[in-house]
Amino acid sequence: MVVAKNGSVGIPLYWSLLDNKSGNSHCKDRIDLLSKLIKVIGKERIGVIVGDREFIGVEWVKYLKINDIKFCMRVPKSHLVTLKNGDCYSIETLLHTQTERYFQDCRVDGIWCNTMIKRLLNNDFLFLIGNLPAKQLGGFYRRRWCIEVLFQTFKGRGFDLESTHLKCSQKLSKLLVFVSLAVAICVKVGEYNHKKVQKIKIKKNGRQANSFFRKGSDILRRGLKNTNHNFVHLCTEYIKTMIRWIDIQISYNQVVMKNLRV
Repeated sequence: MVVAKNGSVGIPLYWSLLDNKSGNSHCKDRIDLLSKLIKVIGKERIGVIVGDREFIGVEWVKYLKINDIKFCMRVPKSHLVTLKNGDCYSIETLLHTQTERYFQDCRVDGIWCNTMIKRLLNNDFLFLIGNLPAKQLGGFYRRRWCIEVLFQTFKGRGFDLESTHLKCSQKLSKLLVFVSLAVAICVKVGEYNHKKVQKIKIKKNGRQANSFFRKGSDILRRGLKNTNHNFVHLCTEYIKTMIRWIDIQISYNQVVMKNLRV
């Protein structure tokens, strides 16, 4: 699944269900999926691709580098780092006397990249590679958390997607369409309410009391149970915004498809 970061939550853009037993995608799966998405939105609209430890592989990383797509990927700690002088080290060795280090232009799995390594409190390691400056990799990797938030909204904290009895991949993929639209609608309603109606309270730790998704879903649930003027006004304004957004996307996609045909 390719997800676009929208504040603290991700919005699904494109996905395909895997017909394998490993649970992880292969390099070709990822390349095919991203290639299809690029044909729709254009490569220039991608800021950076961020992925966790299961999204690695020489063919995949080479594809990102060849296509000049910025990326930041976490790598399992078992992989080795080859420095500019040709010396090869494990990250445990490189962090023997330090807790955090950065390397520009080193090799991991035979691929030239920039690297950040850090010893974590739980005796694990954060091992990041990318074609961004090494000291920026940690900041970009933190953006991956929006994916976890999205899956929380899909599952127990939101739409309870795992309770479905559907087994057919095609039907599951269609179900994801509606759930993804519902997530996007809840997030946008929450954002609109925060900006135009009532700001979400800030807790003592500086965080919002509710996410935009939670706020939006609560508003929609209450409104559907007990419709009132404010709810109707909110829905009307949101529908107008959605229509304008859809018109913009249709116009943009028509230009993209025309360029692809040429």
